[in-house]
Amino acid sequence: MTASVQEIPLSARELPAPANQSAPFRSLCTDCGVSRMDDPSRCGRACQFIKPDYPRLEGEVHGRARDAARTDELFFGPFRRMVRAKLKHPAAGAQWTGITTRLAERLLETGEVDGVLTMAPDPDDRWRPVPVIVTKAADMAACRGMRMGYAPLLQLLEPARAMGHRRLAVIGIPCQVYALRALQAEFGFERITVIGTPCSDNTTTERFHEFLALLSEDPDDIVYLEFRADYHVELRFADGRVREVPFLQLPISKLPPDFFPMTCRTCVDYTNVLADITVGYMGGQGEQWLIVRNQRGEELLGLLGDEVEISEPGSAGRRKGAVTGFLANVERAAGGLPLRAMPNWLRPIVGWLMPRIGPRGLEFARTRVEMKAIETVLHLRRAFPKRMRTMVPAHVWALVAPYGLAPTEEEMPLHDPPASKSSTADSHP
Repeated sequence: MTASVQEIPLSARELPAPANQSAPFRSLCTDCGVSRMDDPSRCGRACQFIKPDYPRLEGEVHGRARDAARTDELFFGPFRRMVRAKLKHPAAGAQWTGITTRLAERLLETGEVDGVLTMAPDPDDRWRPVPVIVTKAADMAACRGMRMGYAPLLQLLEPARAMGHRRLAVIGIPCQVYALRALQAEFGFERITVIGTPCSDNTTTERFHEFLALLSEDPDDIVYLEFRADYHVELRFADGRVREVPFLQLPISKLPPDFFPMTCRTCVDYTNVLADITVGYMGGQGEQWLIVRNQRGEELLGLLGDEVEISEPGSAGRRKGAVTGFLANVERAAGGLPLRAMPNWLRPIVGWLMPRIGPRGLEFARTRVEMKAIETVLHLRRAFPKRMRTMVPAHVWALVAPYGLAPTEEEMPLHDPPASKSSTADSHP
């Protein structure tokens, strides 16, 4: 018997044919799915890489824009609280302990939503993301883990509406969530709940396989990869082996200069500020890092009850040296990948020191946010200088100001700056 569309998680290939099977070429595009909808012109008012307006959307989603006078909102966007968290009983096959998947399961179990838009692995490639609509909590297990590549998640909004769904949850990365928030009122859903994951660097699935091949002689046996906040990449293999590779030992120099696309190098939203709750790792110090952004985010965390252990996030080390060095490396790379000017014999020593004396916890997260802001400014100035005024929000200029970067008159942002001075001058030097 053939299952109905409500009884299985559906890949985009199994859904009713959308208006546009392929995405039109755009110079800065992550194929979030909007360009594949019945009206591709929506991109003009929804894309993060055209003319983003974070103050307006933050106000619509959270009731207010980020408050630069409040410690860490300049870095991470509006939030009510941040916590370190882990499930007491980690889910098998999940990234970290599986909080993102469990939140979606609870939304379906409690009837809070009709369906969840998320990513599942391609049947022929565990690393390739395929957009799916999940309507049963038990089916969320098939979506556990990390995918790498582009997938038009928002293309599923129209089929979801056609299937009669009124209350949706969406698990997405920042460029998908920005477009979702910009357009959600047009689709007439009763409610959309957003579980966001941080993202800074994506690549094609094909390129990711090239990276795996540089990491191991058995790349097809790698079943798990995670960049951890202790400056290591963790690899797990099908036979149970686990390998940890220090960041400084990664074969970055062997990757092509365009391994990471220009969209990822110019992304201004590492922490997914328009989600109701952001679930990541950067501030977690071995656990997950939750940014509860609004009342809906509080309700989501509450759905986990005593299944989750939470604690206050820590912070240690100083980021200034690391960020200053990164700035110099990006400038030196002249558009390629930023490589550290360090002799090979010194890398193991520095790799041992970084988890012990480098930025940790929230300071590690601040470090990465400032690095991404620097990348945005330098890469846009080199590749798309005419887009600086529309693509770089005021809060990004506040983040890079301590490192000597400031907008020219032609680069001044269109939208209002944060309410007060940069919080980079607060108690986190």
